[in-house]
Amino acid sequence: MAGDVRAQVVVVGGGPVGLLLACELAGYGVRTVVVEARGAVSGQPKATTLHARTVQCLARRGHLGVLADAGADVGAEAGEGPGPGEAAGVTVGAGAGAGAGGVSGGSSFHFAGIGGLVIGAPAGEPRAVVKCAQEDLERSLEERARAAGAEVRRGYRVSGVWQGPQGVRVEAQGPHGPVCFVAGYAVGADGARSVVRELAGFGARTYPATVSAMAGDVRLGQADALRPGWHRSGRGWILAKDAGGGVMRLRTLNCSGAHPARHAPLDLEELRREVSFIAGRDIAMDGPRWLSRFSDFSRLVSSYRRGRILLAGDAAHVHFPIGGQGLSTGLLDALGLGWKLAFTVRGRAGEDLLDTYGAERRPAAQRVIDHTRAQLALMRPDPGLDPLRALFGELMARGGAEGTVLASMVSAQDTVLPARGAGSSPWEGRFVPNAALSTPQGRTDVTGLLAAGLPLLLLFGERAGRYARQARPWAQLVRVVRAAPVPALDCEALLVRPDGYAGWAAGGGALAPALRAYCGPGTPPPGDTASGDTAPGDAASGGAASGGAADCGQAGGDPAAGGQVAGAAGGGQVGDAAAGAVS
Repeated sequence: MAGDVRAQVVVVGGGPVGLLLACELAGYGVRTVVVEARGAVSGQPKATTLHARTVQCLARRGHLGVLADAGADVGAEAGEGPGPGEAAGVTVGAGAGAGAGGVSGGSSFHFAGIGGLVIGAPAGEPRAVVKCAQEDLERSLEERARAAGAEVRRGYRVSGVWQGPQGVRVEAQGPHGPVCFVAGYAVGADGARSVVRELAGFGARTYPATVSAMAGDVRLGQADALRPGWHRSGRGWILAKDAGGGVMRLRTLNCSGAHPARHAPLDLEELRREVSFIAGRDIAMDGPRWLSRFSDFSRLVSSYRRGRILLAGDAAHVHFPIGGQGLSTGLLDALGLGWKLAFTVRGRAGEDLLDTYGAERRPAAQRVIDHTRAQLALMRPDPGLDPLRALFGELMARGGAEGTVLASMVSAQDTVLPARGAGSSPWEGRFVPNAALSTPQGRTDVTGLLAAGLPLLLLFGERAGRYARQARPWAQLVRVVRAAPVPALDCEALLVRPDGYAGWAAGGGALAPALRAYCGPGTPPPGDTASGDTAPGDAASGGAASGGAADCGQAGGDPAAGGQVAGAAGGGQVGDAAAGAVS
């Protein structure tokens, strides 16, 4: 076996979720290696939709440039009104002008194939729905991850995963033979058929397949045989999209039952028969570029963490691909995990912070699974559902509260994270709007102040100075900014996490416990006794640094040696705990 490759975190999976996580970790100075089975980015058509909350969180973390580099338009909403209803096809694109309630613009979307859902975003935010080809996004993320210092290794298939008290080891077969990756933590971001999930023994709740679906890029025998848009019949659905160059991208939904061999390869003739069956007439096609089958099989792991091994993206959750939420949900996993894992690895926070990752992200994934299953129920070709579909269409066409609820759900803008404990402020767990702020240094906004990747303590008004004193033990780990009061942030002081969510607000308990939860014990300045509830042992002392892992070849690496999944023991420390504040 070739020599060990050592890192602080090994990320298995070089898709958009794994690469974004690598961007985050490397950006915080964490030594990160990405292990990907594919030799190059796949050109196979995959996800293209990024919803509002994902785009907003990417902006908070300074990653909007990734989308722009991938050719996406992330600017303000413009121009077009909502697309026509399902009878004429659903257009997903730019939306109408400014909406009510401080919401800017709107992108027309659908719910269960019913047109008229307008997804907006608060003023000051990017476009609510961003379209970006996954292959372009992956290339852009890989470039950024490498630039930040992450190592990306392609052509490595993972064959073993072990962990022990001090770290993990991941064995893979590479282009030139077996390689062992040794790190403090491993993250499985290796997709729906995750090797990491299986090898590490993660349990899951599953929902069996009930429908059969197909997809492919083909040339139609007659160009006008299927117009772009949604086509519904008593036998199922066809979604047709012009892919350019005379190619039509087709997706079918047959609700008569799951395919008996849903993982079997799909050929052109089977796709042609299915499209013709649903359409009720023969649809000739040829020149297939890509063919695939899928279903509504859904899975949600019972826990996102087992010791030093964590899961993200499709490795943790899969659902029926309706509404374009899979990619967005996975990227939010990466953004929710990245800063927490970095703070833990670098000794700025304890292991408990990692437990909040699953506590926050698992309910969000369950919600996506639930409402995609609800959409599929509405799409079944039962005439008895027609009045219900008509009612949904009417409610969305009205706008107002009914449409806003659905739009916020699909775009994840209704997400409220669980509070840390009883007596928390109503702000805690809410996403902090990108308010314009007036500070002693000039005009700025919340997104701009979060660019450094530090938790942000905003102080409003003269009386808020006492919170600055309470935050002194974390002076190198938290950005403290005084600003003039603004109506959008109606509190005296507010702690904003790097991902844009509120971690604490004045009136909801003491500040110090929140700072300890996110940033570790802190270090009181010399002679400072004003914040005596802090604990000794800051990051510079190495007190919370994460350990390393055993060499693959030493006896401690024997799976029987007592690891939490399978044993690895001993080894030197990997975590760089003396690095100080993130810059």
